[in-house]
Amino acid sequence: MSSKPEKEKVGVYICHCGGNISDHVDVEQLADEVRRIPGVTAVHTNMFMCSDPGQELIQKDIGQETINRVVVASCAPSLHEQTFRSAIKRADLNPYLYEHANIREQVSWVHDGEKATGKAVRLVSAAIAKARNLKALEPIRVDARNHATVIGAGVAGLRAAIDLSRRGIEVALVEKSPFLSGQAANLDTLVPGTEKAGDLIQALADQVLADDKITVYTCSEIVRSEGYVGNFTLTLNRRPPQAGPDLEKLDRLAAAKGKTNAFIPFVGVYPHAVPSKSDELTVETGAIIFATGFKIYRPRQGEYGFGTHPFVITLPELIRQTAQADAAGRHLTINGRKIDRVALMHCVGSRQIPGIHEPQADDHLNEYCSRTCCSATLQAAVQIRAKHPATHVFEFYRDIRTYGRGQEDYYEQASKSNVTFFRFEPENQPVVSISNDARHPLIVTVKDTLTFNEEIDVAVDLIVLAVGMEPGDITDLVDKMKLPVGADRFLLEVHPKLRPVEVANNGILLAGTCQAPMDVGEACNAAQAAAAKASILLSKGYVELDPFVAEVDLQRCSGQGMCVAECPIEGAIRMVEMPVDGQPLNRARVNPALCTGCGMCVAVCPHNAIDVKGWALKEYEDMVDAIVAA
Repeated sequence: MSSKPEKEKVGVYICHCGGNISDHVDVEQLADEVRRIPGVTAVHTNMFMCSDPGQELIQKDIGQETINRVVVASCAPSLHEQTFRSAIKRADLNPYLYEHANIREQVSWVHDGEKATGKAVRLVSAAIAKARNLKALEPIRVDARNHATVIGAGVAGLRAAIDLSRRGIEVALVEKSPFLSGQAANLDTLVPGTEKAGDLIQALADQVLADDKITVYTCSEIVRSEGYVGNFTLTLNRRPPQAGPDLEKLDRLAAAKGKTNAFIPFVGVYPHAVPSKSDELTVETGAIIFATGFKIYRPRQGEYGFGTHPFVITLPELIRQTAQADAAGRHLTINGRKIDRVALMHCVGSRQIPGIHEPQADDHLNEYCSRTCCSATLQAAVQIRAKHPATHVFEFYRDIRTYGRGQEDYYEQASKSNVTFFRFEPENQPVVSISNDARHPLIVTVKDTLTFNEEIDVAVDLIVLAVGMEPGDITDLVDKMKLPVGADRFLLEVHPKLRPVEVANNGILLAGTCQAPMDVGEACNAAQAAAAKASILLSKGYVELDPFVAEVDLQRCSGQGMCVAECPIEGAIRMVEMPVDGQPLNRARVNPALCTGCGMCVAVCPHNAIDVKGWALKEYEDMVDAIVAA
């Protein structure tokens, strides 16, 4: 004999959010209104419901069997949904018997007074109505391979591969070029400090190439991706080095006999694992880490004279020329010319403003700060003054942004080294023109805010553009794997603080500058975080996923297939022949490991044969009724 279903007893927990909510919502009035709603058996308020005392209120009521459903009214669920689910689980209640009402972002941050309190009452009433319909759910468990794939063999990719291997995970390291190092090979001395970029790259590459758990695939690109977290299948296309930059670098290595697997400045590490012919291979993997890096902004033709005058170069070009010219002298020498005066131009290709800066060919503007340019430019200025004391250095900047410990020291050193600074407003950018003076062929005209907008002409021999970072071109992978991309075109994490290296796609993680501009240290930190997340994900041999996926009522399903056509995730729902009442019929079948619970299939089903667990149509209907009645 079946037992009678347990009566729903809803506990409501309202957060003051330190005043973020209670300064605009009358929390006590909200609590009084909620107490009158049928089925509510406990109501509490707390200054910070996500704190330990706040969580203990929930756990105590569960332990005393006062409640068997939980509603939390606080900030956005993306911030603390997992916090409250974990607290509920620790109290031995199913963690999915929980609903969240966002009364901060949706109420107190956009309304005030009676309107705010009234809206809060309606939202919490709707959450209670839904909570009364919630069913206990179990997480979806899928097997997970003890293998990870890292895409990109720059500093972040190398670091991630090493850390994964140390945790006992097999690794495939996929790099589209013949070289290991990424953009870090274009650096000389790292900021801050005196460590050589080549020494760091060599140390990381040596560890990778000597590790039996790491398989390196150079000249390789992912052409197909299938599967889901724990069970991805990647198809790689391996091909010989392509004509152009790859072969040019290989030609430069021809004279470096005996240096195979050694770092070559401004080239990288050549692991001699280059295929002689094109072929395809398959990699079965459990998690994927994107370490695809960035590309350097290429100034447009004529930008500060770039491309129209031979002595307008970029900062990476300056770094390369000064690093390869070991000899110091009173004057800096570039392309055989002694440089008396050099202008360093900040924020080229970064912090671009609509209506002021000219868009690129694809109509994009880089409105973000590239974060590393100021420190790198100041480092170059200090080195020029130290090695070539007869060369005068002028810095043209909007703001000096020296991120990170020890980097502000470069600004102080530059000032003490008699570097001259000019500050300009973005609407009054410096103008470069040709001089009639053969000694100083270029003139930079600037309205200097440090001298109260006095217009100054500075004659120089060389202009160096501090170019910023742009996201690497991985459009094909973004499309194939449905990756989220931010407004800045970098890959987008779930949350910058709570889930900083995860994307919305389960099993895919981010490492380094594919996500945002970073320096080498930050990229390595992000890579280690991604490796740690991947190892946690794969360590049990299985992965548990939230159960909010589509569910098909086979009695209602007619097999028309509209859900399959509408589903944005390939393979998440298919038409399968199965026995229904003794008859072989086509019916929809959901793969819960691939389903994202978006509900698009629910909307198109003509017979209401599909629901999303935890978000059933009946729950929505009751929420609407509660909003209307409140």
